[in-house]
Amino acid sequence: MANAALTATRAAEPGPPRHAGEAPVSVKTWVAVVGAAFGAFLAILNIQIVSSSLADIQGAIGAGADEGGWITTAYLVAEIIVIPMSGWLARVFSVRTYLLTNTFLFLLLTVACAFTTNLGQMIVVRALQGFAGGVLIPLAFSIIMTRLPPSKHPIGLSIYSISAIFAPSIGPVIGGLCNQTFGWQSIFYVNLLPGAFMFAMLWYSLDPEPRQLGLLRRGDWLGCYCGLGN
Repeated sequence: MANAALTATRAAEPGPPRHAGEAPVSVKTWVAVVGAAFGAFLAILNIQIVSSSLADIQGAIGAGADEGGWITTAYLVAEIIVIPMSGWLARVFSVRTYLLTNTFLFLLLTVACAFTTNLGQMIVVRALQGFAGGVLIPLAFSIIMTRLPPSKHPIGLSIYSISAIFAPSIGPVIGGLCNQTFGWQSIFYVNLLPGAFMFAMLWYSLDPEPRQLGLLRRGDWLGCYCGLGN
């Protein structure tokens, strides 16, 4: 009888949590995840917004129908170049410094696009904007995978997926509305307010980390040059 009561008591005791070895995720970590995912959202949104107003931009800067495609291509090519390098550069300069710097440059260059007057200026500024915006996409994924415990990865990846899917859906609507209502320059101001909010989130949530500038000496610069040449 005593053994049966002891067995029942042990069965009623709450067991250890499923992920007992994991520390609870802090609010700052979730703010970093949401802020980084929001940055990826803005980088993807910018592509769709510009594409929806490309005809008006071409006419305003005197670009032909066969030349205006470079406005989008310059941004995409720059993104493709910087995305594979972002993880290494984040180690060199620290995630906080590298991400905040590129967020600021992305917003600054977005506004600069509205002040271009010819195709050459637009291509150069869009390429520089792509180099800054391309950083936001892989580092959002990196923050999710490194700052969250494995049990929270599905939640973090869901947040990232929503931003990546929602941006292409809403981008043409926002771009078309701003272009028809306020002119083509206004499409480059759309990112300012949400971008400033994102910058504040990352500033608050990402802690300073030591930089590893010595990695620059060990970088495969010849390989990078050959890769760009091809």
